[in-house]
Amino acid sequence: MTRRFKVLVLLVVMLLITVGSMVVVWAQRDDEEPVTILGTWTSTQEQQFTDVLRGFGIPFRYQGTAAQREVLLSKVQSGEPPDIVIMPGIGELAEYADQHRLQSLDGLYDPQQYGSPWNSAGTIGGHLYGVPVKADLKSIVWYRQGHRPADSPAPMKSWCMGMGDDGASGWPGSDWIEDLVLQREGPGIYEKWALAKGKVKWWTSDPVRDAWQAWADLLKKDRGAAEHALLTDHRGAPEGHGLLFTGWGGCTLEHQGSFARSFYGKKDTQHTGLMDSAPLLPAGPERVRAHEVTGDFAALFSNRPQARELIERLASKAGQQTWADTADVFSANRQVQSQHGTVEREIARRLTGAVPLCLDASDVMPPSVRDAFYEAALLTIAKVSAKQDPDIPELLKNIQNVQDAWKEQHAGAPAPRTVCSTR
Repeated sequence: MTRRFKVLVLLVVMLLITVGSMVVVWAQRDDEEPVTILGTWTSTQEQQFTDVLRGFGIPFRYQGTAAQREVLLSKVQSGEPPDIVIMPGIGELAEYADQHRLQSLDGLYDPQQYGSPWNSAGTIGGHLYGVPVKADLKSIVWYRQGHRPADSPAPMKSWCMGMGDDGASGWPGSDWIEDLVLQREGPGIYEKWALAKGKVKWWTSDPVRDAWQAWADLLKKDRGAAEHALLTDHRGAPEGHGLLFTGWGGCTLEHQGSFARSFYGKKDTQHTGLMDSAPLLPAGPERVRAHEVTGDFAALFSNRPQARELIERLASKAGQQTWADTADVFSANRQVQSQHGTVEREIARRLTGAVPLCLDASDVMPPSVRDAFYEAALLTIAKVSAKQDPDIPELLKNIQNVQDAWKEQHAGAPAPRTVCSTR
């Protein structure tokens, strides 16, 4: 072997060693990179959530924002999506799954621990793409102690309403419509409407139009309250105690989900009661056919082992129990023990009882349809407060047009199998 050849071999060996070292360094850096998480929880609940995550021993960086949808879209379009996203619904999750942007969660958790409708909600196209990491009950009404209403429709002046939200104003109005459809028509019609099943144009159908009209008729009975609701945040005043304790005109009832406890605070929650919404809805009373529920779903945008491990720990019985205990929230995991306290037991009883549970319809809908729904709810209350005809048939026709356009553009797109449980 000539000296020249020996030098050449030595240089090649050194180059290979250097490249190998770079690969090791890059791998180490990837291991050390924190798992990036985007969610909607801010303030106290952000602190509680990050406290739970620290217990997993996996480096992470959490970003909480009320504009989660807009922030996520920006990050996806720039090619730098977070590893994990906590989504307040599955309609958006389904669209990202259709775009092949999500990683399957198959094998990371047992969907049977979550029961129906949760175990089918995150299953799209035969694969798991989302796990519910927080559950909330709807189809309930909160009242201040000493003001329990009779089991009959309540007057407009009794209702504390606020349509405002940092991220998606109008959804409290959609909750009224959804609950009216659910309690009047039952889970079957409600599910077909939410999923736009079949060839029926559900937005312009009698069940949806009649429910919408009943809500509009309630608003018309106190246009001043309607106008105030249009200009009011659903959480009430900043640093306040929720609409139930600081509402307009001495209102005593609030059609709001179990998450309202965080607005009231622990002290004021002790001075509240709750009951099923069905008897109090306009043009009722109705019997309780089902309870509407909503959830926050964790989805995986990267296939990094650390991100997969974090999802696995968060979805586990132990992770969910820690989260429930730390933040006083409810889990969709059936193996997690519920919170203690009168109000908490009432919520847990409904979440685990014999009455069917149905996912929030707007949460299931494609984002474009959901947004049109919210806008139409706002337009309804704006027209009523201005003493104008909201022209409900026209509003519903416009939403149906958005639905038709989406279906045409996304023919064959994967969707959740069901919306309601079969209890």
